[in-house]
Amino acid sequence: MSPNARILIVEDEEPLRMALGDALRAEGFEVLEAADGEAGLELALTEGPDVVLLDLMLPRRDGFSVLRAIREDRLSAAVVILSARGEEWDRVQGFEYGADDYVVKPFSTRELLLRIQAVLARTSGTTPGMREEGGKVRIGEALVDFAAYTVLRDGTHCGLSRRELDLLRYFLAHEGEALERGRLLDEVWGRDEFPTVRTIDTHVLKLRKKLEPDPERPCHFLTVHGVGYRFQRHAAER
Repeated sequence: MSPNARILIVEDEEPLRMALGDALRAEGFEVLEAADGEAGLELALTEGPDVVLLDLMLPRRDGFSVLRAIREDRLSAAVVILSARGEEWDRVQGFEYGADDYVVKPFSTRELLLRIQAVLARTSGTTPGMREEGGKVRIGEALVDFAAYTVLRDGTHCGLSRRELDLLRYFLAHEGEALERGRLLDEVWGRDEFPTVRTIDTHVLKLRKKLEPDPERPCHFLTVHGVGYRFQRHAAER
């Protein structure tokens, strides 16, 4: 576990919130707690936690709304959704809004600790392929700033979600390879996190819109028919 990491628990069920807090403090984490969405969002934006454990069904402001606000504010915290709602739509929505993991209640404390460890390892790791200072990398005409969750292209800044950045990191680390959708799903999302590969296509489409000079004729994120995608930092020859 990462010592001294700060974790915010946003959970309205007091017994669960208290039990999680006690377990995390026993592991050496600093713990913040909130019983509703508004209080949770305020703590997330003012206290800068490393991880947010976020329930979806919250009073005052629901979890999806809190997650959207966190990502719109470019908060770098990893977000792990804790929810009794395990349907595919809820999982899809959570990851689309920028969640790093989705844990369905009931869960064991051991499982949650392992998932927290995994997201902390991912978010603290270096970004392969970076050759510029300050966590920035140039892809064709676009400059991606991983620390700021933004891309600059043609003089315009555009935001990037954590999951988009995770996928981009993987592409950078495997430039030139034909990557199967299933491999991308396992390596970027995790085998147990997501039930379908359709989200891969959605996220590649988003990256194309933000990084490609012409998203309809991509030159960086290339489709490999029947397989998946191949990434090239510099414009591909047509």
